[in-house]
Order: sequence, then structure tokens, then C-alpha cells
Amino acid sequence: MGAICNGIALHQSGLIPYGATFLIFTDYMRAAIRLSALSQAGSIWVMTHDSIGQGEDGPTHQPIETLASLRAIPKLTVIRPADGNECSGAYKVAIEKSKQNAPTLLAFTRQNVPNLAGTSIEGVTKGAYTVVDSEGTPELILIGTGSELSLCVTAAEKLTTEGKKVRVVSMPCWELFEAQDAAYKESILPKAVTKRVSVEAAASFGWHKYVGMEGGCVSIDTFGASAPGAVCLEKFGFSVENVLATAKKVLG
Repeated sequence: MGAICNGIALHQSGLIPYGATFLIFTDYMRAAIRLSALSQAGSIWVMTHDSIGQGEDGPTHQPIETLASLRAIPKLTVIRPADGNECSGAYKVAIEKSKQNAPTLLAFTRQNVPNLAGTSIEGVTKGAYTVVDSEGTPELILIGTGSELSLCVTAAEKLTTEGKKVRVVSMPCWELFEAQDAAYKESILPKAVTKRVSVEAAASFGWHKYVGMEGGCVSIDTFGASAPGAVCLEKFGFSVENVLATAKKVLG
């Protein structure tokens, strides 16, 4: 399937090919995905069931290190949208990239997610942007992607009621964020704010670039388990309560 998509893209007929499967199965088509980036083929890879929220199929079908390994492929844009607004933004980027002969991989959750007030199409094109902010300089920055962004928003609301200044950043795409200028990056992740927590239902590998030495990660660095998706997520700490606990530990 991956090879066929690349062939259609490289044929330059005007068609925009996409290939879709579970995120975990990118392991079976990694060569084709890598070649799409290497060969400048504008294929769009649409991946679903992107975390342990996959549930009952168990750890063989639950991606852990997969996102990190895909983000490591040069010239591949990996986007993990949080809701409908970001989904629209992700497809906008993917179509534009395809026309530039560059591949994009979209990672979608299995479970339902709420549409959040602060998300936007334009924000996705920047790779990372602020969805909830504090008055003045924040004491803490929560960075979320995909289905975990809503946990960050709810945790921030609770911390704000406790008198903390909290910013929530959605970071659906590392590659797009890295393409922004230094001033924009500083406006989203100020160097002076060293208390940061990333929240993503995947391996923590790579996140320390953004959370730093004083930050923390709500992540999963073991294989998953076979159970209903909601049970898996709760068991491995993807809950508002655990985000709050991690945030308070980082704040000290």
C-alpha cells in the first residue's frame, strides 16, 4: 500500500494519494514512509488508534515508541491533532505539503475527544501554540498533544483556582514548530519558564528538548496492556489527577 501511494505521488498526475491503517502498523511500512520523505513523494499517511487507548487488542496493537521513531525521519511532517479544529488544520498542512512534494503523517486517536475553545487551524500550521494562558508570565507550562490536550486544559483550570499561573500549549507537530523563527518559539515556550510538563500517551523519548531539566513528562515508557481503552489510560496515568500530581511535583 505504501509503495503504491508513493508511485501515485511520484507519477505527478495531480492525484494526492493517502494510505491509512493503525499507527502501530507503520512498522510494516516504514520503508515506504521513509522513502516518501527521501524521494520527495507527497504521500499522506493517515494513521488511527494512536495510543494505548486502542484498548482490548492489547500491547501488540498499542504504539509506544512509534511517534518518536516517525518524528526521527528527516523531511516527514508528523501531526497529532487534538480535536476537530486541529484535524482540519492537519489536513490543510498535509495537502499543502503534498503539493510541495513532501509527505505528512497524521496520527489520530481511537477514542472520542472534546472540541476545545482555544484550538485553531492556524495554530496547527505553527506546530505549537497557546490554547490557555495566564495573566502575566506563567509559572508552569503544560504541553499536550492529541487526546491528552484536554487533560492539560482541565488540569490548568484546577491549578488556576489554586492561584497558579498556568499556560497550556498544544504541540501537534514538532517539525512545524522547529521551522518557526526564534521570536515565535520564545513567545510560546519562554526560556525563563523552566517548569514544564509534557503530556502525551506515548514514549517520553525526545520530549526533554521541550521540558528541560526541571520539567516532567506524563508518558508511557513500557508496553501497554489489554483492557478497555479508558481503563488502560487511567492505569498508565493519563488522567487529570496524574497531570496535576506531576505538575505540582515540578512546581515543588
